[in-house]
Amino acid sequence: MLSHQLTAVALLMLAVAAPAARAADLPLSISEADSALEWGTCPAIFPTGCEIGVLRGDPAKPNADVFLRIRGGQTLPAHTHSSPERMVLVSGRLKVKYRGAAETIMTKGMYAYGPAALPHTATCIGAKPCTLFIAFGGPIDAMLHTGPIAD
Repeated sequence: MLSHQLTAVALLMLAVAAPAARAADLPLSISEADSALEWGTCPAIFPTGCEIGVLRGDPAKPNADVFLRIRGGQTLPAHTHSSPERMVLVSGRLKVKYRGAAETIMTKGMYAYGPAALPHTATCIGAKPCTLFIAFGGPIDAMLHTGPIAD
């Protein structure tokens, strides 16, 4: 199990390291459709088609901001992060379930908070892709959670 977690962390760092060179202290305005935004693949624990775009910061250090995009109909398997995450849905409709909390359907502009180490899953509802802005408090990682998340 630990090797899967370390692999997920290593793959995520590789996927987002190249665009991480954005200066942290310069003003920035960018949309999910901006041609200057570099998208990389998600770690292997997530389905093919999942993409990450680094907006600000270094994913290996605290306080990086990213866009995460998944195809319509795709589900991210149960996973955890070592850092809390603050999210705003940019596009699509996203069903989110954290262990111990009611399932939520996020709509465009909706905010959500995910505590560190709490298993969760997400499904993009409908045919259109879902793009989620995520601000992490610590370095970005994702570890597959093999147990149930239902209460």
